[in-house]
Amino acid sequence: MAAERGGCCLEAVPLPPEVRESLAELELELSEGDITQKGYEKKRAKLLARYIPLIQGVDPSLQAENRIPGSSQATAAVSKQQKSRSTNSRDERFRSDVHTEAVQAALAKYKERKMPMPSKRRSVLVHSSVETYTPPDTSSASEDEGSLRRQGRITSTPFQSHSSVEPWLNRVIQGSSTSSSASSTSSHPGGKPAAASSAAAAAATVLADLMAHAQLDNHSAPPDVTTGLVEHLHHERPQVASVRGIPRGYNSSILETADVQQPDPNQPKPEGGQMTVLKGEPLGVVTNWPPSLLAALQRWGTTQPKTPCLTALDTTGKAIYTLTYGKLWSRSLKLAYTLLNKLTSKNEPLLKPGHRVALVFPNSDPVMFMVAFYGCLLADLVPVPIEVPLTRKDAGSQQIGFLLGSCGVTLALTTDVCQKGLPKAQTGEVVTFKGWPRLVWFVMDGKHLAKPAKDWHPQVRDASADIAYIEYKTSKEGSAMGITISHASMLAHCHALTQSCGYSEAETLTNVLDFKREAGLWHGVLTSVMNRMHVVSIPYALMKVNPLSWIQKVCSYKARVAVVKSRDMHWSLLAQRDQRDVNLSSLRMLIVADGANPWSISSCDAFLNVFQSRGLRPEVICPCASSSEALTVAIRRPPDLGGPPPGKAVLSMNCLSYSVIRVDTEEKLSVLTVQDVGQVMPGANVCVVKVDGTPYLCKTDEVGEICVNSGATGTAYYGLLGITKNVFETIPVTAAGVPVSDQPFTRTGLLGFIGPDSLVFVVGKLDGLMVVNIRKHNADDVVATALAVEPMKFVYRGRIAVFSVTVLHDDRIVLVAEQRPDASEEDSFQWMSRVLQAIDSIHQVGVYCLALVPANTLPKAPLGGIHISETKQRFLEGALHPCNVLMCPHTCVTNLPKPRQKQPDVGPASMIVGNLVAGKRIAQASGRDVTQLEDNDQARKFLYLADVLQWRAQTTPDHPLFLLLNSKGTVASTASCVQLHKKAERVAAALMEKGRLNVGDHVALVYPPGVDLIATFYGCLYAGCTPITVRPPHPQNLATTLPTVKMIVEVSKSACILTTQGIMKLLKSKEAATAVDIKTWPTILDTDDIPKKKVANIFRPPSPDMLAYLDFSVSTTGILAGVKMSHAATSALCRSVKLQCELYPSRQIAICLDPYCGLGFALWCLCSVYSGHQSILVPPLELESNVSLWLSAVSQYKVRVTFCSYSVMEMCTKGLGTQTDVLRMKGVNLSCVRTCMVVAEERPRIALTQSFSKLFKDLGLSARSVSTTFGCRVNVAICLQPNRLRKLAEQGTAGPDPTTVYVDMRALRHDRVRLVERGSPHSLPLMESGKILPGVKVIIAHTETKGPLGDSHLGEIWVSSPHNATGYYTVYGEEALHADHFSARLSFGDTQTVWARTGYLGFLRRTELTDASGERHDALYVVGSLDETLELRGMRYHPIDIETSVIRAHKSIAECAVFTWTNLLVVVVELEGSEQEALDLVALVTNVVLEEHYLIVGVVVIVDPGVIPINSRGEKQRMHLRDGFLADQLDPIYVAYNM
Repeated sequence: MAAERGGCCLEAVPLPPEVRESLAELELELSEGDITQKGYEKKRAKLLARYIPLIQGVDPSLQAENRIPGSSQATAAVSKQQKSRSTNSRDERFRSDVHTEAVQAALAKYKERKMPMPSKRRSVLVHSSVETYTPPDTSSASEDEGSLRRQGRITSTPFQSHSSVEPWLNRVIQGSSTSSSASSTSSHPGGKPAAASSAAAAAATVLADLMAHAQLDNHSAPPDVTTGLVEHLHHERPQVASVRGIPRGYNSSILETADVQQPDPNQPKPEGGQMTVLKGEPLGVVTNWPPSLLAALQRWGTTQPKTPCLTALDTTGKAIYTLTYGKLWSRSLKLAYTLLNKLTSKNEPLLKPGHRVALVFPNSDPVMFMVAFYGCLLADLVPVPIEVPLTRKDAGSQQIGFLLGSCGVTLALTTDVCQKGLPKAQTGEVVTFKGWPRLVWFVMDGKHLAKPAKDWHPQVRDASADIAYIEYKTSKEGSAMGITISHASMLAHCHALTQSCGYSEAETLTNVLDFKREAGLWHGVLTSVMNRMHVVSIPYALMKVNPLSWIQKVCSYKARVAVVKSRDMHWSLLAQRDQRDVNLSSLRMLIVADGANPWSISSCDAFLNVFQSRGLRPEVICPCASSSEALTVAIRRPPDLGGPPPGKAVLSMNCLSYSVIRVDTEEKLSVLTVQDVGQVMPGANVCVVKVDGTPYLCKTDEVGEICVNSGATGTAYYGLLGITKNVFETIPVTAAGVPVSDQPFTRTGLLGFIGPDSLVFVVGKLDGLMVVNIRKHNADDVVATALAVEPMKFVYRGRIAVFSVTVLHDDRIVLVAEQRPDASEEDSFQWMSRVLQAIDSIHQVGVYCLALVPANTLPKAPLGGIHISETKQRFLEGALHPCNVLMCPHTCVTNLPKPRQKQPDVGPASMIVGNLVAGKRIAQASGRDVTQLEDNDQARKFLYLADVLQWRAQTTPDHPLFLLLNSKGTVASTASCVQLHKKAERVAAALMEKGRLNVGDHVALVYPPGVDLIATFYGCLYAGCTPITVRPPHPQNLATTLPTVKMIVEVSKSACILTTQGIMKLLKSKEAATAVDIKTWPTILDTDDIPKKKVANIFRPPSPDMLAYLDFSVSTTGILAGVKMSHAATSALCRSVKLQCELYPSRQIAICLDPYCGLGFALWCLCSVYSGHQSILVPPLELESNVSLWLSAVSQYKVRVTFCSYSVMEMCTKGLGTQTDVLRMKGVNLSCVRTCMVVAEERPRIALTQSFSKLFKDLGLSARSVSTTFGCRVNVAICLQPNRLRKLAEQGTAGPDPTTVYVDMRALRHDRVRLVERGSPHSLPLMESGKILPGVKVIIAHTETKGPLGDSHLGEIWVSSPHNATGYYTVYGEEALHADHFSARLSFGDTQTVWARTGYLGFLRRTELTDASGERHDALYVVGSLDETLELRGMRYHPIDIETSVIRAHKSIAECAVFTWTNLLVVVVELEGSEQEALDLVALVTNVVLEEHYLIVGVVVIVDPGVIPINSRGEKQRMHLRDGFLADQLDPIYVAYNM
């Protein structure tokens, strides 16, 4: 590479190895910063001094002008560099010199950038830098497919008509006779071009003269008119600043909108005059030209029956059959007769004239295809040629089916062999492919065709406007469209091709293309018959085996014309050294059908270099441009047919991205070299119009869509009137809006311009156009750049797809390539990072996603190549299964809304005033007043819960309080009032005697859910100790569960542990010793067989404010928080719940909750004793072995009120989803349920509750009965019970579900609540959290100023109630934290009330509904925990919202959790599916978070199901997960670092 970056390619002069070595060392020193750029250049110049003279001179062989006979203008474009290179290895000759050089130079600039390597499972996290991979010296070119070569400065030959040259193009025509590489390519970016060759200098003088004399129309020349060599005319063009500046134009309303990028004031603008319509030469009049194509066939078939028409080859290259014109005619007649007369359905002929017929023929059978095609035409049927569908899942096959359906195709013609190969159904008939209509398959081998009756003659009519055939094309989105070609167009097109290609009778033509469509059909099936030519058809299968086959056939058949694609030329170069006796002198035209592709130029040049010595004349190569809609648009003609000399232009890539044509001088690196595709077709008018909006004519130096008006274009998209009008009936207008013609033009889908000599240049296709941030880029150009990065080492050459996907209102570029199986992970990653850098340098655009997939997994187009739209579809559906992914949203996405700037604080007082002015009330609400509620509540007499139990044991000793069910649904144990009392007494006695505990000591109760837990709780109260319920460790998972137990025991300062024998053994076991220090446990007592003893006296607390119990829970943020509950608060809590749920001794409730903390503990251990109702206890753990346990119990005991957690609800929804019928058969009936409450400390999970309600509606569950509760650490029960609400109007009946509102998610991020309609964009459904409990008051306060907020403002929920906890109980007793959370006061307004801060964000909303007492109802909406929120880009995000979006992104995402790490957003995704899907998720996750939340994901971590930790309430423990991620304990399947 060092060598190649010199002024010219140093390859021209073989450098001694020691010089090469020194250069490489220098290069390394520079890259590692050991030497300055200046020092590097100095030393380098010194090293190269003795070789420079050779470079700057021009190869003597080129100075004598090698004129080619027959054309004085065309000079041999054989550059000295290629001549001298022919001694090197063969690959060396076909390198895409300039482009590769540009790419390597661009990469050199990036040496310092480091990129983190993504980590896969079993791979180490390697942070490898790009600098360990210096770009290899160019001499080590790749071994196989002779990488892409894009010529650099290639110049046109001296010109004919000076005056017509547009000023901006003067640079193109650097009339030097050397081809590209001889004139200077770039040195370092910013380096000076090497001294120019003398030929170029001469050209410069010509140019200067020309400039002086050219009749320039009134517009002055743009600033960059001449080559860099004409110094006195050289103006500096201001460099266009990179478009990736800071986003501008931010809409400052609170709803962020994606940023609209302002145009760059320095961007290049077209400055030429308006173009005029370019007219092709008139169609010549031919004396005996047949009136239609069929007339020609009839003529040749009857007058020249023995003439060969078509030769078919097998895969070994042997000619298997030659169809003569006589045979073609007679067989076509037979087929036409059979189709019209012998096929019937229900005694009606199956086909009538004008019906459409599918032609399904393999690429290896041109003979049958040709007969079928002409047979249909003779029968007045419309052939629709399509590909052979091989499987039901063929790429794009479904779309073809839709096309056939829309064309009303009922019959498919095929061959016997082909029909046998199609997949069959059980009946033996061909299967109906997905999306296809039902077809009759007709095999048209000879034996199935009938001989026409004597009196039957086809009507061979003159060409009319009726449809002749329909050619299909695939649109950019992947849908198949049928383009209708009329008989008249078909004839006119044959006429135009005959004239422009100079076809004459009985010529031989070799066709390598697909004969079913486009150029293969036009030349090889239609025009050939017009001129009685002999076509040799080369099947794709033969090309794959022997890429030289077409060249060999040209030789052996002395073919005059060959129709190929650049791929065929490229392939033949790889194989050419085996063939010495090849001679191509018979060729007068080598038609390159995809001449409009950016890489066709390198294939053409490389091909000429090799085969010129084998008789190939340079002027024979004829690139052409065509499109399915306009047929052939332009074709280069040899000079003997009046073609001007070929032109090439080196255009600035940056200007092209603004649709402006500028010949490049300064940039050197980012240039596109294009060749002309010849002249407009005879009889056609061509113009170039703006791509978007009204079809205004372009200026002469502007790229637009080429439009054609002629009798030889398609007429419509079959059945699609709207887009037909748009494409086939365009009326171009001048800048003033005047139509340029009364004739409609057809849009070709080709982007280009008209150059000097009226030559057409194509720079891209509309289908490959990607508009990123107002700049246009061409997919093919990006592919070419990717290939120039050490191309064939890591990926396959022809297997790269580039397309754009729309994310956040802009196109994003995606590049997918097939990786070679032997490329290592690290190599591939290096290659990917370098491709990104190369594209960034050369196109100044970022690649959004780069994915490598395993070899042979991309969907293939019918004849090789990649099916782009299908690849894109798979990418978007997450079905591509890449093995390597690199995403760069940070560099690409520049239109994010501006980060939110916090406003200067508005004081709380002015907020209140603001609210009053706006007519908003202060947001506060309360439950019913407890003191006013008269009820016959006997338990109210008692201050303490222990007293209530004793009273119940005396008055109703046998009343059952608890019923515990096991996993089979049978009763495992029960407890009546007296049983519970007696058991509690025994525990109290044991605590005093065995444990020697004092009043006020703390006791940890480590029990599985059951009656023992409840009894020991009351035993502690009887003994005057303070109980703490602790979840027992999980025997299979001691390492993670035991430390939590230990922590609670230590933090709560427990003096004793009560537990069962089994758990006691576990706590002291060897396994436990590996997780915790088992020597430091306090006294452990087991209560399995304690003696029956009474306590002398049961303890009575001296004051209700004394501590009753401690409630410990691990918050979702990973903080262990214990709160203190006094006896007064405990009784108040029980009373509140009793009043709210109307609980009496006669009631039964079912509880499926964990009994260790919060409301779950209160319902399980406290409420039954207080209210006397019977609790049916269902431990959630038992559901793991019997999912229907809880619902069956509810049905069996006809329970009216039941409680569960989200994790229980989820288990039922997932586990019983398909079993509702089975449950109904078993008699499960849920119509008894009046209220089913989900106990939660989070935002209600609306989707889960809705799917639960829907699922069990069949079992009688009323949707209105499902509701949620809300509690938190400072108050375990704030809301409970669905509201029995009515609309003001209808007091009689209960109205529809009043509890859901939709808020704007974007406003929420700014702490505002904006209600929107259901289904509006960015809407988030929120469900009310239940009815506020009696005695509870709630207010919404500002999180920072602590002032009260108005209705519908998002703030922190503060609560005041007699059952608030009295404070945290922690080891350190952080007083400040305590005061802040438990005794907060408003900073303004009511400053007297003492509130507890819940730490949750929410809002209140007064509704139009009334509750039972006739009061208007205030609904409380919980949005999320304040600790959990993520502060990103100045806004507040709730993890659950991002997670909901991510889970929707792909069916295999089972669960998701997000957190921040430094300032990166990390998304952890559980993959439920095969590991090969893992990498599909990376792009989908990134897309959805960008689209819906305007956030860039920094890291995507893909893990196995069950890795995201979830607590007993079913809440994600995101902080635990974060710690696991940072400590590298997640064993991820894949970690992707988005760049």
